[in-house]
Amino acid sequence: MASSNIFFIIAIVTVFAIPSSLATEFVVGDEKGWSLDFDYQAWAAGKEFRVGDKLVFRYTPGVHNVVRVSGVEFQRCEAVNNTDPLTTGNDVITLLTPGRKWYICSVPRHCAARNMKLNITVLSEVGSPFAAPGPIPGSQKPSSSTRGSAVFSFYGWIAFM
Repeated sequence: MASSNIFFIIAIVTVFAIPSSLATEFVVGDEKGWSLDFDYQAWAAGKEFRVGDKLVFRYTPGVHNVVRVSGVEFQRCEAVNNTDPLTTGNDVITLLTPGRKWYICSVPRHCAARNMKLNITVLSEVGSPFAAPGPIPGSQKPSSSTRGSAVFSFYGWIAFM
């Protein structure tokens, strides 16, 4: 009886621990980093961002910064005055909630003239009981993810046991 209770506890802990361990760290712009004249929307296309994932913005400190802004601020390429920019050159942002997220460089002309802006949609955490947001009108269906199939295989293995 004790062994079945231990197995049950391990199974429950595993169900809640595995999805969070699947978090991905995305270096924004990959080897190009957070810099001028790069197409960050093309970089983000096809990537699946989920709650718990991390965005890493790498750039030369003092040359650029990162500011999380609203959709309107993103369109205008301007941050409100009470928004403190991140300035370390290796800024890590953990995606804590699902939904749309917008980031810009607030150095004058870097966003509007030099394309330093990123707009992503964050999905619910893998295995979350909450539904992921629906597709954005006019967007393409995201490609299949190996992360999702790995989770399915893992949970199928647990069910088999």
